[in-house]
Amino acid sequence: MNGFISKIQRYSTKDGPGVRSTVFAVGCHMKCLWCANPELIGDAAKFLYNPRRCVGCGACVARSGGSIRLTDEGCDIDRDAIENLEECAVACYYDAYEQVGKTISVEDLTAVLLRDKVFYDQSGGGVTYSGGEAALQSGFFIEVTRRLKEADIHVTLDTAGYLPWERLGNLAADVDLVLYDIKAMNAALHKRYTGVDNKLILDNAVRLADMGKKMIVRMILVPGINDSEEEITGRLKFIRALGRDIRVDILKYHKLGSGKYASLGMLEMMEGTPECPDETADYAADVAANMGIAVTIGG
Repeated sequence: MNGFISKIQRYSTKDGPGVRSTVFAVGCHMKCLWCANPELIGDAAKFLYNPRRCVGCGACVARSGGSIRLTDEGCDIDRDAIENLEECAVACYYDAYEQVGKTISVEDLTAVLLRDKVFYDQSGGGVTYSGGEAALQSGFFIEVTRRLKEADIHVTLDTAGYLPWERLGNLAADVDLVLYDIKAMNAALHKRYTGVDNKLILDNAVRLADMGKKMIVRMILVPGINDSEEEITGRLKFIRALGRDIRVDILKYHKLGSGKYASLGMLEMMEGTPECPDETADYAADVAANMGIAVTIGG
């Protein structure tokens, strides 16, 4: 059985307890306008283009059938028309193209993750499946989890919860911790900014809580979208109803992934949106604390 991932980020400290190796899976059925990993949307490999590495040699242009042309700023790629971008990327002598997405076996991924077991053991860390949406490849990650558990390694699943319970529940049952994203409480707002309704997400959150799964709910705050008093309070009330032992991690919207959009030839829909100020995150943390919810402020 093979999986499709973009990278393994070693020595991570923000995706669960301790020092961790985070596996970023390719594939997500949501289209959050603020996504920091747009290269992982969809289920196909993508190619980022870095004009700073391009010297204008024309190697990719010659193979593109007219879908790539040279300009003063570098290569202009018609991504709707090009049919052999992988071939063009491979032809580049200067690594101006970066492929995101590679196939890996259960055995090979497990072997890589086991290399850092000493760091997991010393720090109380482990492995986190992220993405994208790792649970879309639940069968693959269940097999990896079984091998990791044989080595007594802590496993965390980071999920947005937008998939059938049969796929999410089977994987969640095998992991130690679930990081669960609740992006908005208002259904219309959620669909407008993520592309999907939130009913399945909220239903799956309740199911995870009912099965007694240890959870940390991640609550992103995006200025002008889901940072209103009504939205913050609504999400926190829902989280409190899941159970008193469920923590909240407040995430401040940032612009760290904005450069990827240009590299992918995608329009950045959040251009001009400011990063979340500390005051908003502090307010949300205070509301959570007053409800008796254990809370932290993340990135």
